[in-house]
Amino acid sequence: MKELFTQWGRNLDSEHVLQEYPRPIMMRETHYEILNGWWEYAFTQNQKKPKQYDGKILVPFSPESVLSGVSRQLMPNEYLWYRTKIKCQEWDNKALQERLLLHFGAVDQSCKIWMNGHFVVSHVGGYLPFSCDISEYVHSGENELVIMVQDLSDTSYHAKGKQKLKRGGMYYTAQSGIWQTVWMEYVPQDRIKNVETKYIKTEKQKEKSTLNNCVNASEKVKIYIQTVSEQKDLTVQIDIRFPKIYANAEDNVTDFIALSHTITDVQKSISGRANTWIEVEIQNAKYWSCETPYLYYFHVSLIECEDETDKTDKKHVLDEVESYFAIRDFTIQQDEDHIPRIYLNKKKCFLKGVLDQGYWPDGLYTEPSEEAWIFDILEMKKIGFNMVRKHIKIEPQRWYYHCDRLGVIVWQDMVNGGEKYQSWFVTYLATVLSGLGITVKDHYSRLFARRSQKGRIEFINEVKETIQLLKKHPSICTWVIFNEGWGQFATQRITDMVRKIDSEHLIDSASGWFDQGTGDFQSIHNYFFPLKVKPEDVRAAVLSEYGGFTLEVEEHTASEKKYGYGGYKTKTEYQKVYRQLEYKIKKLEEQGLCGCVYTQWSDIEDEINGIYTYDREVNKLS
Repeated sequence: MKELFTQWGRNLDSEHVLQEYPRPIMMRETHYEILNGWWEYAFTQNQKKPKQYDGKILVPFSPESVLSGVSRQLMPNEYLWYRTKIKCQEWDNKALQERLLLHFGAVDQSCKIWMNGHFVVSHVGGYLPFSCDISEYVHSGENELVIMVQDLSDTSYHAKGKQKLKRGGMYYTAQSGIWQTVWMEYVPQDRIKNVETKYIKTEKQKEKSTLNNCVNASEKVKIYIQTVSEQKDLTVQIDIRFPKIYANAEDNVTDFIALSHTITDVQKSISGRANTWIEVEIQNAKYWSCETPYLYYFHVSLIECEDETDKTDKKHVLDEVESYFAIRDFTIQQDEDHIPRIYLNKKKCFLKGVLDQGYWPDGLYTEPSEEAWIFDILEMKKIGFNMVRKHIKIEPQRWYYHCDRLGVIVWQDMVNGGEKYQSWFVTYLATVLSGLGITVKDHYSRLFARRSQKGRIEFINEVKETIQLLKKHPSICTWVIFNEGWGQFATQRITDMVRKIDSEHLIDSASGWFDQGTGDFQSIHNYFFPLKVKPEDVRAAVLSEYGGFTLEVEEHTASEKKYGYGGYKTKTEYQKVYRQLEYKIKKLEEQGLCGCVYTQWSDIEDEINGIYTYDREVNKLS
């Protein structure tokens, strides 16, 4: 393939790579250090620690990416080793009062970690963050961190997304190893572990009145502050700021100190017990929407009372964090014609979405910079999209933060796993059957590549972890459990499980092909047949994939092979057919269509069906 670079990749400062605070939904003032940068790496044929390393790799870019400085594929029978030195200042003096946590945004696919020769932890799963306490293994001065990675890619049942060792067509270059930010954080021994918020819908709000039309409305939210020890005798002080829209660049504040210095901007203060739900009433509520993405920042202080008989005067602050929430409500209700529609804050909301697979020509899974994300999101809104379907990939939390503050609705896919897919079944036959309105039950484990019991259990656990990680973000609207039958199984049971652990979000149980009659959506993929909609009584009808029109732009295409649907030679032809499709969608909306997802946001390798070229240089619609 031809090497393509984005403008951010060309201008990358390798000494200051992705330095933004990685956890915007729970910021802590205590000292932290981003460990991204040049590390040593080596490829080996066994699990024996190498005596010599092969060279330098730029973390967090995977070795397969050009920005890593390596450009080499990790094979399933190989091991990738990382080594770096980290400095801990005056750690011996702080050991009794603090702990040192090491955080990994994501490491694909399984890894083991050693600190100063001591084994610390192992982890399996290439898309979710994990942390480990390295307090017992470090000392003041220089410390050695070593990581061993193995990635079976598409040869195993593990989550894989669109990665394939033999890339081509709709499957892309397999990447491996560290691909999200690595950082360490000094934290108090007694500390806040997690922050959750819930919007409380009263009976009045459950009616079809429009929340946005409420003047001086009062709303209620619940806040849960979980601590490491889970003691209930710890007090929390919560200071909620007045709502604000943070869409302007100058308002892109994620630095804890800058936010804490605006503590005078407090609308509501309340105290309560840690590890219990605390109810808060919000006067003159401002609602989150794509047009007005109001966020409520709040400051949490974890307090230990020195005298149990005096809960107010003598207080010792153990920990402080900053978080945010929004007041918004996604539901499906029947409209005046008894057609199920999607409502945001009790207002009918047609979702005009685009499929985003999160690939970059220079960084693969890893964004070349934060500005690259912001560019994509703002361009989506400029074109007219109010929703993005994040396709079988989990992004770093900062991507969701930008969707929160910029006002873009997110449909989040679970990352697919399973054994080798039967293309004749999940691609070719499925397309024909869908055109005929025929589905297949999902209990055929061989056809759906889900024979491994371990793989099924792993998928269910990762679904739970994904929801726990991302449900706090106001932009999240829908969980997409399965896509086009890839590793699909027990759809009804998993849908029920998701509904039980998270009743606030909508569920697309099976996006495309193998509908099992459950979830909140009749979710249709249609690239080849005339577009039509047949509304059901309860589930909303969405065209969750369509389009895929191709247009090659010379000098901005990565592969000589081309993949997509309905090829066009000029921008004029491409734009004409795109506008015609928009007109058809508008007509279908009148007939009961509630949302659509155009394929796709950018070209990726062989696929030239993006609105933007792979390098984000050319907008084919302008």
